[in-house]
Amino acid sequence: MGDSFGHLFRITTWGESHGGGVGVVIDGCPSGLQLSEDDLQYELDRRRPGQSKITTQRKESDTARILSGVFEGRTTGTAISVMVLNEDAKSHAYEHLKDLYRPSHADFTFDKKYGFRDWMGGGRSSARETVGRVAAGAIAKKLLQQWNNIQTIAWVEQIHEIKSSVDKESISEQKIEASIVRCPDPEASEAMIARIHEVRKSGDSVGGIIRAVVRNVPAGLGEPVFDKLTADLAKALMSLPATRGVEFGLGFYSVKLKGSEHNDAFVMRDGTIRTNTNRSGGIQGGISNGEEIDLRVSFKPTATINFEQDTVTREGEAVKLKAKGRHDPCVLPRAVPMVEAMINLVLTDHYLRNRQSRL
Repeated sequence: MGDSFGHLFRITTWGESHGGGVGVVIDGCPSGLQLSEDDLQYELDRRRPGQSKITTQRKESDTARILSGVFEGRTTGTAISVMVLNEDAKSHAYEHLKDLYRPSHADFTFDKKYGFRDWMGGGRSSARETVGRVAAGAIAKKLLQQWNNIQTIAWVEQIHEIKSSVDKESISEQKIEASIVRCPDPEASEAMIARIHEVRKSGDSVGGIIRAVVRNVPAGLGEPVFDKLTADLAKALMSLPATRGVEFGLGFYSVKLKGSEHNDAFVMRDGTIRTNTNRSGGIQGGISNGEEIDLRVSFKPTATINFEQDTVTREGEAVKLKAKGRHDPCVLPRAVPMVEAMINLVLTDHYLRNRQSRL
């Protein structure tokens, strides 16, 4: 039941890390959108493993095939199905894990829920599942650009205790993609890369924070009460592997302020009602107010580390585990397109829902 996401623009992802492949079915995409496999491939290449010296060395081309829903280069309005074959699965590397639980992984919880589990690379709990999300997010991105030139841009703001210092107004996709760690601050980027190399060499891992802004968002997106835009974005982002928190605007820092310091006053600007600050992060009452959506997502250190750890077998026998296999020492560089994809999926769904709000 947890494989689908969205209301009017709805996706269902499928596949396992070491199965035949992974993919997605997208329902609700309007007809007439120009769409090619190249549109998907650009985003998938940003997510794929083996793309740099600081990511997992699993080699996957992540070549997308559109199987349905597109005819003569345009969407037909029917379900779009996308498939990506797994090419470099090495299931034997996980055989030593089939009867024990890796610390801080989903092994134990999946076993308790289903009574058995896919121990080859984590199955559905693997970040390989996000291939389908990123492919669907590429379609949502094109729709948002066509509707209102809505642009989502995410970057690595912090890794471990290394923080970047950059004016978000000057950030561009080109500056972000110029760094293998996807941080547009050259000095911080260099330090982050060095830190990732350091922990990888020692067999450890680190986490960090991804920041995202969404530009040209119209006022009025979001549904009252349970489907607030903040709520749906938080759910979408917290469904990504390794996430630990989401904050909007000033987020947790706002607890240090008084109401008089935190409120965003309204002003008239160029004939439009706007706010003169954006401490709310572009969303008030769960509905977009026309300002930039501004949010952060925190990611924990990768759970797979090359340290000897205490664990138990399925029978409860205490054992020592020193993990093997290929993994990211830091998930953040590859998580940037995942964050953008989930934001775009939510905004596309709410844009379509908003069309039904008035006569």
